[in-house]
Amino acid sequence: MAEQDMDIVTAAAGVEVDRGVIERFLQQLPEKALGLGIRVLLAAIVLFIGLQAIKLLRKLIKASLTRANADQGVIQFLDSLIKIGLTALLILMIAISFGLDAASVVAMLGSVGVAFALALQGSLSNCAGGVLILLVKPFVVGDYIIEGTKGQEGTVVEIQLFYTKLQTGDNMIITLPNGALANNNIVNFSTMTTRRLDVSVGISYDTDIKEAKRILLDVLDRNEKVLQNKERKVFVKELLDSSVEIGIRCWFENADYWDGRAQVLEEAKTALEDGGISIPYPQVDVHMGKA
Repeated sequence: MAEQDMDIVTAAAGVEVDRGVIERFLQQLPEKALGLGIRVLLAAIVLFIGLQAIKLLRKLIKASLTRANADQGVIQFLDSLIKIGLTALLILMIAISFGLDAASVVAMLGSVGVAFALALQGSLSNCAGGVLILLVKPFVVGDYIIEGTKGQEGTVVEIQLFYTKLQTGDNMIITLPNGALANNNIVNFSTMTTRRLDVSVGISYDTDIKEAKRILLDVLDRNEKVLQNKERKVFVKELLDSSVEIGIRCWFENADYWDGRAQVLEEAKTALEDGGISIPYPQVDVHMGKA
């Protein structure tokens, strides 16, 4: 009865059905499902082993480059490039193992690559910027820099394929695109071994300028972090409305700059006060006329 109903439905639909094909499909379905499941399982195993092999290879390459005293930024950049490239190659090999034609896959990837290149021009610019940074080396890992767009500053801790990470003085991480860094001004405070300090302090117009200069120069002579073999200078920098601005100039080792700057400012204020030198507040003289 069921066969008659099937024949009636088939005839009504105007479709001829080969029962043998359906029966063979149903008979082979468990075997095909089992085969597909085994292939998926093998692909998962290959993927797992491949990822572990990539991780091991990355460790070996990083260790070799470290022993060769390669720049840390170069090591980080190559590590990112190897990770992305080998992972993409592994996925391509697994796809081909499922019967996909290699030429078709490559052609498809080429088309997708063009589409991504158009859609991700900024990311490609960042990648090119990373390569340019590693070649020109405006900074390396460990340098303290200020970038020229928004004035972000910090110590370079990592140079990746697309981004560079800075660690700020208050222990925050700033992630900056390599494209922007490669195409803007960079102030690098770590390139030179020494750094000059230029600060100023205001003294009263009633003060003996020569005595004030002698006191401040003595501060520079007594400070252990100030480099005594480089220029130490105290001079009248400007005549302001309420004070005479005295400039203080000296040099520090780069690593001592911030501590030395704080010491010089504190010692200068204390020495001027002990020497009876007045540091005036800003003031405005107002003359009242008769109505």
